[in-house]
Amino acid sequence: MAKATSATTPKTTRKPTARTTTQTVRINGVRTKITTRNGRVTTSKALPLEWELQAAQVLALRRMPEYGKQFLLAGDMNSAKRGPRAQVEAIAAGLTPGEADVRIYLLDGRIKMFENKVGRANLTDSQKERHPALAKIGHDITVVRAVTKEDAAEQAVALVRSWIAANDREVEATNSATTLTTPTKLSNLI
Repeated sequence: MAKATSATTPKTTRKPTARTTTQTVRINGVRTKITTRNGRVTTSKALPLEWELQAAQVLALRRMPEYGKQFLLAGDMNSAKRGPRAQVEAIAAGLTPGEADVRIYLLDGRIKMFENKVGRANLTDSQKERHPALAKIGHDITVVRAVTKEDAAEQAVALVRSWIAANDREVEATNSATTLTTPTKLSNLI
């Protein structure tokens, strides 16, 4: 007779898959990103929020000597957190999802706009719909991508300076064309 043996199957240990989790918290008042990967925890400075980029840009733009003389600005906060009632009121009053973050009003009735994005963040669905609709009627929106407030401010200042220069050239060309095409009386030439 064969002796019964207890056969045990060897246990296979499954290697844990690499799992990464991140969260952003405040530590001593500083936004900090905590990353956990395979049980190892690391911290790093968190990217700024979009409104922080915009606030830095507005401050830098208002400090420009051209501000109030060659351009004005208006900021939008379409992405602001609102309760259901406040959201309904804002939309009824004309708030339009997808609108640009900052509008720049230039001389001679021209308007330029830019949208802020932190790093590689994507445009929202409403922005993907609204921006082409505005471009179709002649209002292009420039996307400014930054990961620091300083970079966002520098990009905004450079962008507005380029728009002012281009606007000055367009106004000058328009004025020159108007001067050349204005009929003159023969008596003025003699």
